[in-house]
Amino acid sequence: MSISVLDIFKIGIGPSSSHTLGPWRAAQQFLQVLKKNELLTKVNTVQITLYGSLAKTGKGHGTDIALQLGLSGEDPVTFDLGLFDPAIRHILETKKLLLDGRHEVRFHPLEDIILVPESLPFHPNGLTFLAVLENGLEVTETYYSVGGGFIQQENEDMKEGCVPLRFPIETGHHILHWCATTRIGIPEMVMENELSWRDEPATRQALLHIWQVMKESMFLGCYTQGILPGGLRVKRRAADLNQKLLGGQNFDHYQTWIGAIRSGGNNFKYTLDWVSCFALAVNEQNASFGRVVTAPTNGAAGVIPAVLQYYVVFCNGSEEGVIQFLLTASAIAGVFKKGATISAAMGGCQAEIGVSSAMAAAGLTEVLGGTPGQVLMAAEIAMEHHLGLTCDPVGGLVQIPCIERNTMGAIKAITASQLALQSSLDHAKVSLDDVIRAMWNTALDMNTKYKETADGGLALAIPISLSEC
Repeated sequence: MSISVLDIFKIGIGPSSSHTLGPWRAAQQFLQVLKKNELLTKVNTVQITLYGSLAKTGKGHGTDIALQLGLSGEDPVTFDLGLFDPAIRHILETKKLLLDGRHEVRFHPLEDIILVPESLPFHPNGLTFLAVLENGLEVTETYYSVGGGFIQQENEDMKEGCVPLRFPIETGHHILHWCATTRIGIPEMVMENELSWRDEPATRQALLHIWQVMKESMFLGCYTQGILPGGLRVKRRAADLNQKLLGGQNFDHYQTWIGAIRSGGNNFKYTLDWVSCFALAVNEQNASFGRVVTAPTNGAAGVIPAVLQYYVVFCNGSEEGVIQFLLTASAIAGVFKKGATISAAMGGCQAEIGVSSAMAAAGLTEVLGGTPGQVLMAAEIAMEHHLGLTCDPVGGLVQIPCIERNTMGAIKAITASQLALQSSLDHAKVSLDDVIRAMWNTALDMNTKYKETADGGLALAIPISLSEC
């Protein structure tokens, strides 16, 4: 499977890449099936069945909302976030949905989105669309949301249509091999591969746009007060922390805000507080159906922006460095996806926060002058200390413990980077491929209730009255 940097970093709407963005994309793909066969205007009713993790935590993750908007022809990259409530309320009140924005069908969200807790054999995040036509015939398609916004149609051969790359990468060993034989760095190698999809200026522009969306989510999150939706009554913290660190100052523009942060110095406690604030801000936006970047998932969307912001603000980072960081991080995400998983429903939170921390550690090490060996060492260290991390969202919401876990992932990434930069390869007793293998074996051994089901762990430790969302 060929994976582009823009497959890893995707702009979407929270709170979950696997439970929100993936189902949204599946709905769009189902529309394409109907249109390709010239059946869209012949549809009478639509039903969707959610299986496994999608059924158990889909409501808290906004799966039902994503499906309705996707079937309505809306796109998560461009959809006006202010129209969420009126759009969903209209469908519920009229019991009708405008398929692809142009063909009205009968659709009652409370009856036509069916929840089946049992998982389909291929993946815990399965969903089936059923369209009944005017003549009584049925069109049905099953998709799997396999993590990070990636979807796979049932019986789809992922090898078909693979893009040939100059530097094929399946493992960490492949990364080191290509760097050694070509004497180019990891970001240069990834950029060469990206030429299989688009020219270099287009890739650079796209990555800077990705960074812009990350910055906007951080800035907006740092100036938004209130209570997160869903019923847990979780209070936003990033805005209060931002105010405290800035001594009550308010800023209307990102650049002046960053300038004020820089002027505060870079002592350890101050830096630590800001990294936490950056991560909290992004994931509070994510939990509020805000627009974020999957990195590699929505639940872990705050780690990479927080570490990138640390690099820019406290390490005098450059725009070129941001591009190199993202290219390097994407290479690490790719080998985790191919060798293990980036789906919490398959591997627990080690597959989300753990992978994002490894990506951020690698990216930071690259832009701070690390060798390819040190880059991979940093990724390995970060993941090694996330092994076995469960996904146990309270109330099925991406809030407790998910938001705080982004701060932990960001701090661990910075620590892993520093350790790698201060180490020689003689210290590396565990390779990145070793830790990926260990992560996958851990995922296979992990009880299903700790894989994004809200059936175990912290999700059961909270009083029931708080979890009734």
